[in-house]
Amino acid sequence: MKIVLIANASASSVTARTRVVIQKALSADHDVTLKETARRGHATRLAKGAAAEGADVVVVLGGDGTLNEAANGVVGTNTALAPLPGGSTNVFARTLGLPDDPIHATAVTLEALDSGSIRSIGLGVANSRYFLFHIGVGYDAAVVREVEKRGQLKRWAGHSLFAFSAVDTWLRHYDRKSPHFSVDFGNGEVVDDGYFAIGLNTDPYTYLGTRPFSVAPEATLDRPMSVVTVRSLGAYRISRLIASTLRSSDGVTTGRGIDVRSDVRDVTLSSETPFPYQLDGDYLGDVTSMHLTWEPDVLQLVVPDGRHVPRPVNIL
Repeated sequence: MKIVLIANASASSVTARTRVVIQKALSADHDVTLKETARRGHATRLAKGAAAEGADVVVVLGGDGTLNEAANGVVGTNTALAPLPGGSTNVFARTLGLPDDPIHATAVTLEALDSGSIRSIGLGVANSRYFLFHIGVGYDAAVVREVEKRGQLKRWAGHSLFAFSAVDTWLRHYDRKSPHFSVDFGNGEVVDDGYFAIGLNTDPYTYLGTRPFSVAPEATLDRPMSVVTVRSLGAYRISRLIASTLRSSDGVTTGRGIDVRSDVRDVTLSSETPFPYQLDGDYLGDVTSMHLTWEPDVLQLVVPDGRHVPRPVNIL
């Protein structure tokens, strides 16, 4: 099998030794070419080039941001994507059931390749860019923006930096008194007081250490998105929301201050003033309009256990 291994040397869990061990393991039975990213957005170009040259699989060693870039390079092609955890959180790889150690995850991935465990999955699309596990709009994206301002610390501080930035953003860097956007579901239903919204392909939303933030357990890669809109950033409501997602795997339900929708295929967020957004953990800027859609069967994915995507596709 022809494999292109894309590695982000700057990712928090990626070392020179790790790259060598993984490349050797993959090369034992496959034709492997190593490509290393040099800048933001580079993984998309490398993955697109790999697909154009007929690679069967693009294996990505890096964080969720690098994985998102590579996914956008192979989406709509017959080249499959295989994640290996190399970042600080590795939400997508862990959601699929991969070990958090990249070398152990490589062994699991090789088993999946040997058995032909490759599936066709649907993804959400935000303003023409695909996301693997979630998009965050509003407060969530503002937190990511603050984390990226301290990018040199991200590799070492990890979850502590995110926790600090979440509190700091809530206190100093985000308006908690006025709604930031409206959410139009296209069927006459509009939530007009959004402070924070998440579109999810999978659950959990993220992890705090080993603890998952389970927001929408019904979100899986074989059905359309779940959309959660938080309509208040009051201290009491946010603390209850965080506590409930950490304590239980039941997720959140529609109630006072929260709107939850499942199987959403099309939704538009808009405002007269710009609001921030992030995809799969990367802050991408501020916009006044955001169109989200869900597209079925757009990505071939190497899956270790098939939990989220039960329908096989023979592409090898």
